[in-house]
Amino acid sequence: MDISKRTEALGTETAFEVLAEVNALVRQGKPMISFCIGQPDFDTPKNIKEAAIKAINEGKTGYTDSAGVLAVRETIAKYLSRTRKIDVKPEHVVIANGAKPFIGFAVACTTDYGVGDEVIYPNPGYPIYESQIIANGAVPIALPLTEKKKFSFDIEELKGKISNRTRGRAGGG
Repeated sequence: MDISKRTEALGTETAFEVLAEVNALVRQGKPMISFCIGQPDFDTPKNIKEAAIKAINEGKTGYTDSAGVLAVRETIAKYLSRTRKIDVKPEHVVIANGAKPFIGFAVACTTDYGVGDEVIYPNPGYPIYESQIIANGAVPIALPLTEKKKFSFDIEELKGKISNRTRGRAGGG
């Protein structure tokens, strides 16, 4: 079966390959500190497990609102409003399983396929940035993060990468 050219352009998520190697070393009893993905190195807290079991037992096993459970979005909005000192409303909060959908959505919503729109992304950075930029038909523009700059970027270098075709900056707004 043939697959789309867009699918062929998707890069690999090497972090999961590294995770498999780390897990193999852990099974061999080797002490490891894993930096490969955002997988916690601790068990899910008991109160969260109990809340999940309670929700299942109460029949809360179907679809939620597409933006996520309203009560959770309200809690997040209050927290962000308080801690960031900005006004966040629940209707401005969307919940998903991980960042990848949002990265893809952001690129898809700010670029047009195949017209040369550019997206600046940090390198090194999350591997899916470049992959999603390419898959959505835009042009990835790497912005180096160097050890010399403590893995931050040079503002003048960023300014030099911005063109009339720049539509986004993955990982930074």
